[in-house]
Amino acid sequence: MIDIILSALVNLLTGWHLFYMMVGVFVGLIIGILPGLGSIAGMSILLPFIYGMDPVSALGMLIGLLAVVPTGDTFTSVLMGIPGGAASQATILDGFPMAKRGEAARALSAAFFSSMVGGLVGAVVLSVFVVIARPIILAFSSGELFMLTVLGLSMVGVLAGTSLIKGLLACGFGLLLGSVGAAPATSEWRLVLGTDYLIDGIPIVVIALGIFAIPEIVDLLRQNKAIAAASRLGTGWLQGIRDTFTHWGLVMRCSAIGCIIGAMPGLGGSVADWLAYGHVVQIAKDKSQFGKGDVRGVLAPESANNSVQGGALIPTLLFGIPGSGSTAIFLGGMILLGMQPGITMVETRLDLVYTIIWSLAIANVLGAGLCILISPFVARLTTLPYVYVAPFMLMIIFFAAYQATTNWGDIVTLLAIGVLGIYMRRFGWPRPPLLIGFVLAKGAETYLYQAIQFHEWAWLWRPGVLIIAAFTIVSIWVGTRFGRTGIDEGGETGRVRDTRPQLLFGAFVAIAFAYGIYDSLQHSYLAKIFPLGLSISALAGSLVVLALVQWGPTAGSSVFDTEADTPPGMRSMEYYLAWLLGLMAVSAVTGFLIGLGLFFVVFLHVEARAPLWRNAVLTASAMLFLIGMAYIFVLDFPGGLLQDLVDMPWPLR
Repeated sequence: MIDIILSALVNLLTGWHLFYMMVGVFVGLIIGILPGLGSIAGMSILLPFIYGMDPVSALGMLIGLLAVVPTGDTFTSVLMGIPGGAASQATILDGFPMAKRGEAARALSAAFFSSMVGGLVGAVVLSVFVVIARPIILAFSSGELFMLTVLGLSMVGVLAGTSLIKGLLACGFGLLLGSVGAAPATSEWRLVLGTDYLIDGIPIVVIALGIFAIPEIVDLLRQNKAIAAASRLGTGWLQGIRDTFTHWGLVMRCSAIGCIIGAMPGLGGSVADWLAYGHVVQIAKDKSQFGKGDVRGVLAPESANNSVQGGALIPTLLFGIPGSGSTAIFLGGMILLGMQPGITMVETRLDLVYTIIWSLAIANVLGAGLCILISPFVARLTTLPYVYVAPFMLMIIFFAAYQATTNWGDIVTLLAIGVLGIYMRRFGWPRPPLLIGFVLAKGAETYLYQAIQFHEWAWLWRPGVLIIAAFTIVSIWVGTRFGRTGIDEGGETGRVRDTRPQLLFGAFVAIAFAYGIYDSLQHSYLAKIFPLGLSISALAGSLVVLALVQWGPTAGSSVFDTEADTPPGMRSMEYYLAWLLGLMAVSAVTGFLIGLGLFFVVFLHVEARAPLWRNAVLTASAMLFLIGMAYIFVLDFPGGLLQDLVDMPWPLR
């Protein structure tokens, strides 16, 4: 064993290994900072470069990127309210409010330091479990995995705000959106509305950016000011580190949650993110600040989403079963390098396994350290007038959405989900439950189907299922009795004279579930049972909401109310929606790149009243950045009628 450890240390401390690991860390931070790209895109970029490389150095580069993407994606989640990746969605709920009140540096440093701790915990757990985890993982069948998804859904009670029924319906809507595409059991196409784009389902990056990013951009534009009045640098980043030590028990518990979820193939960082956030809300005595800027709401998901990587490498290295999408790319990289993960690798190349594990730990420290060093400077972004920032944010999220499947449908769906998110925010419908439902929909249906196929209904009595069911019952009880907060209730609310907008939105939700019933009845039993049962239950709930809005005792209150009248001097939401629709319309004619350039010029002239020289510099910078990203990702931009009529050179074609 001493020889193995020494060999691993020699591999780890080799100059080229450390150099390439730093390259991976650097690329990972860039990928993490750009919203919506994530570690899968980053790993895909690095994969072609590992051909012919020394295997140890190549693994260092891949691990460097894998470790720090969940750290780097915190920047936009905290500073802009835009999810940097699937595993940083819950961070927005408290990180972004902290930035808006001038505590961006504190939120960022708390996130980075807790991420480092989570990554180290994941590496330690991986070190121990790489030898003993095999019987534990093999004990988890589809029944236990289904119950883990149910446990994730139990967090809806915590994140439903002051209206539990709206939270449940939002979760149901997310489950319905997650059912779009091929049915797991029969591959029948459901809820595709006759479009080829929806056959493979809606990409999670499109849902996450639409439901969170676009509503926040519109809200900040309406306020016509900077995100924060002052950046409050100074000791803010040191306070975030102190917060991590103050709440060390919470950080350790959430790191453990991340490890467990990461080790379960197919669940991933977004599930761990919400489970950790739900956990901290459940156990907190003072819940008044959650959703308004509580640092514990940053520490919990950030420590969990970094420890996920250590957990996800357990099945990857032990069985060659990727624990997440990014580890699937990592697995492909190992195979390209001539390595075959599995028990044989653990038995014959344990030194290489420990090199991977310790590289993960060092990369987490390096990534967190670099982020902490630059966070005081990046926090200054929150003091810029948002009218200058918004066009760049829209450019990035549209690009991030488009790279999901490189289809016009990505952009159209992003805008549609964005409109949904805007009105959910306006009418006090909590958005996190929708995202939880969407994330867990495929897994819940797949694992339930597999459990019934393999064990019929006997899976209900498996010990692991019963244990997880007990945790779920406790979670539901704690969440509904003690855990509910005012998280994400929306913008300005108050008594209004007209409840018709709220009724129209509730009717839209009811119609969506009614269509879910109609579509389900067109399919076979195995394909329809999940969406049909969901849609029937949710339709009944949506009718209850409509009745309460119109006739209930709380009609006209903040729970079932529409947004108050727009304050004087503030633009309406529909005004900025018209800008987005204009961007889409122009892009449909001229192509996306030209349309976006025209959008920049007109928006900066009309809204920011930018001088001509500044307008030209900002627009040119945005276009060059977008073209550079398209070149790196080998993408052609969506074309319009102009491209159909005229043969144009890249990147205009």
